[in-house]
Amino acid sequence: MGRLFGTDGVRGLANKELTAELALQLGEAAARRIGGGPRADGSKPRAVIGRDTRISGEFLDHALAAGLASAGMDVVRIGVVTTPTVAHLTATQDDVDLGVMISASHNPMPDNGIKFFGRGGFKLADAVEDEIQELLGSPWERPTGADVGEVDYEDDWAEKSYVTHLMEAAGTDLRGLRIAVDCANGGASFLGPQALREAGADVVVINASPDGRNINARAGSTHPEQIQAATVAARADFGVAFDGDADRCLAVDRAGRLIDGDKIMGSLAVFMRDAGTLDHDTLVVTVMSNLGLILAMRDVGIRTIQTAVGDRYVLEKMLEGGYALGGEQSGHVIARHHATTGDGVLTALLLARMVHQTGRDLGDLTAFVRRLPQTLINVRGVDKTRVAADGPLSEAVAAAERDLGETGRVVLRSSGTEPLVRVMVEAPTQESADAVASSLAGIVKERLSL
Repeated sequence: MGRLFGTDGVRGLANKELTAELALQLGEAAARRIGGGPRADGSKPRAVIGRDTRISGEFLDHALAAGLASAGMDVVRIGVVTTPTVAHLTATQDDVDLGVMISASHNPMPDNGIKFFGRGGFKLADAVEDEIQELLGSPWERPTGADVGEVDYEDDWAEKSYVTHLMEAAGTDLRGLRIAVDCANGGASFLGPQALREAGADVVVINASPDGRNINARAGSTHPEQIQAATVAARADFGVAFDGDADRCLAVDRAGRLIDGDKIMGSLAVFMRDAGTLDHDTLVVTVMSNLGLILAMRDVGIRTIQTAVGDRYVLEKMLEGGYALGGEQSGHVIARHHATTGDGVLTALLLARMVHQTGRDLGDLTAFVRRLPQTLINVRGVDKTRVAADGPLSEAVAAAERDLGETGRVVLRSSGTEPLVRVMVEAPTQESADAVASSLAGIVKERLSL
């Protein structure tokens, strides 16, 4: 078996690749690795399980709970929540040893996923995930009798704790702001609007009627055209769109212009720097952030550090250097003093605070980050494990980078969540970016075809 865990947990087509049997085994193995038996005071280790609104999350929830409890962990199922809610509870509740979120984030409804959070609210390290995988199906001495775990259901506690945390993090009365919100029919369908309303904003909501099947369906951050239209129609100050588990957020200004994660991070970095809260005047981003963001940050005196793709790697670098802000172009934004993972609802509140306190339009606040023309091509039907090892492909990428010089760049990477290779090119003109990306995608297809 290859590596089961990707950049954001275990994902696959629910009931085909991600089955109830696998979920049960993952729960059992995680409890063995993280729980390790009764605590010193005789109590059992404890886990919380949350899920997004996918119908498959229901059977996966029960299977995971069964696996965890069979390995001696007490389990609290908290129902439909956001990924940041699970991370927050794992970070702040002294008796929680493991957090589990069932979600495939922005992926289509038929997919689902499982991601684990350890004490402190941090996603598990790659090495720990590998150890969990090694334990799958291996023989061991199972607990019996009173030593098995108990399973409870408590949803109100989770929601109240998380919303209270968000209010403390925002720290601003947002009365006077009208904000349009696209909840993607996902985990933030209740929590997102509730948090913004409790902060005082007038909130216009779309796509907040989940039925188990409509998560991310032409809605949310992967289909921003809905929030663009809704923001203009509602005459809102700005709009935000979450994905299925609300760990990411994209925004729209009052004119309906899309504001991606790069522009969000750039504007927040300047706002925080001016407030004295951007530690070391540094922003942490991934290699997928647009070169325009890097250049804009340089021009305003803010340093950028780049990491591999995945908010876990952004957070690792932030913790290592003591940095306060980081994230991804896709809208995963980590405000380290308030969260241990990308948090779409928190990002929306921080944007609202910035708009409210400056009195400026969000489009104006983000205009200084000018995106270089960018082309992204997803190449399917190829062996993504061979990207780094193919000599002619590496030579083609190097030649393209030499031609682009300092005015562009190439990023070639295997997707951590899907069976494909991503070819991303930035260049001075869209025509140039399209041509280089198309050429490299053709070489990827030719060299790595299955």
